[in-house]
Amino acid sequence: MEAFIEEGLRWWLHLWPHLITLGIFALDIVLSAHAILTKKDTRSTIAWVGLIWFSPGFGAIAYTLFGVNRIRSRATRLRAGTVRVEHEVSGCVPDSARLAEAIGPPDSPLRSLAVLVGRVTERPLTDGNVIEPLNGGDEAYPAMLEAIHGAKRSIGLSSYIFDNDPAGRLFVDALAAATRRGVAVRVLIDGIGSTYSSPPITGLLEAQGVPTATFLPATVPFFFPYANLRNHRKIMVVDGRIGFTGGLNIREDCWLSHAPRHPVRDMHFRLHGPVVAHLLEVFAEDWAFACGDAIDGDGTDSDPWRPDFVASGTSPARGIRFGPDDPHVGGIRLVIVAALAAAQKSVRIMTPYFLPDDALCQALDVAAMRGVQVDIVLPATNNLALVQWASTAMLWQVLERGCNVWMSPPPFDHTKLFVVDGAWAMFGSGNWDERSLRLNFEFNVETFDRDLCQQLDRRVADTILRSQPWTLADVDSRSMPVRLRDGVARLFSPYL
Repeated sequence: MEAFIEEGLRWWLHLWPHLITLGIFALDIVLSAHAILTKKDTRSTIAWVGLIWFSPGFGAIAYTLFGVNRIRSRATRLRAGTVRVEHEVSGCVPDSARLAEAIGPPDSPLRSLAVLVGRVTERPLTDGNVIEPLNGGDEAYPAMLEAIHGAKRSIGLSSYIFDNDPAGRLFVDALAAATRRGVAVRVLIDGIGSTYSSPPITGLLEAQGVPTATFLPATVPFFFPYANLRNHRKIMVVDGRIGFTGGLNIREDCWLSHAPRHPVRDMHFRLHGPVVAHLLEVFAEDWAFACGDAIDGDGTDSDPWRPDFVASGTSPARGIRFGPDDPHVGGIRLVIVAALAAAQKSVRIMTPYFLPDDALCQALDVAAMRGVQVDIVLPATNNLALVQWASTAMLWQVLERGCNVWMSPPPFDHTKLFVVDGAWAMFGSGNWDERSLRLNFEFNVETFDRDLCQQLDRRVADTILRSQPWTLADVDSRSMPVRLRDGVARLFSPYL
């Protein structure tokens, strides 16, 4: 018996390395097939398949950890039960004559852009809106608080960051007072964004009786700015009639007249008209996902969440929701590329985080090489050093082909604007980085209001007058240690 066991052990010791080798071989075949079937970029596919086969074991582990795109699949699974909310705005859709008047003839570049955005968003361009730019918290917070104090039916507020500080507590007091008046109030805060201050504002809201939900609560007990699947949207809708959106979080740092310790410039927008329905749709979907409570209502007069807009303005506008669960994968990239292709004279971009992929860099370069003046305005000192290092490492890609890069002076500018020819603009929560374009849930608004677009164009131009140009010589003159640091940071740009 002992001899039999001993022989069996010798047989097993001889066989198990071959079984492991066979298992790794089979795993490499499966992972290679996965890469070939799922990776869209040929160079990326070749790189991963090569790593899998030429680094057995390590390549398989690396691909499993970093090569498999779990973000979209997880987002799709998480929000699989969320019903798409769509409000009726067909009565406010411009006809062909109005489109020709406001945008241009059917064969014009901007009309083609409007068609593309409609196909990407599956939402109509609405007319009759009023859109008012608001400079930072100094203009936006009083306007938002005034709207809350005047609310009669409902308030839906969604913010990535809602700090427990003097500014945040003003909003808590106003929301609590509205709740006591019988207004239907819902506050949605991102699970990571809620941890920017301690203790979180959610406890204070709940103590005041304000219905509050957290979007995907954080699984780690500390602030982590590079977490995925965050709700980065900033939306407030009051009585289904007044909307606010843009890049502004709720925190004292954005109220510059209060002389905060870490001042932040930003921009927000107040909206009236049918486009507010697009804001309300997105808020209702996010609220239902976060807590399972449907607030889209039945549309009757007694429904506090029914849209109640009046087409009293002249701005053609449309909401653009995007995120990792977007049925049109990369839809916001298509919008950006189409807008750059439509440009005839000028492109103005303001963004705090600039980490475009190769395709967007090429689209910017093509615009510049066609003779379009492309101006990209970035903060001279970023609040996220790793992002600034990575961004600096790739600026040569746009500088080399004629784009202009400007570094705006302090305070840190969190403004997000994209203006084409002073005739089309997009604003909202999205940045020019993978976090906004692929990993987080965002909301932008496009408008063809020429007066507004020219006003926003002038705002960017005024910022450029205060900014320093950043040239190819500046990029090349960095010391070797700095270039190496920036280059390493750039390796992580798909996740920053």
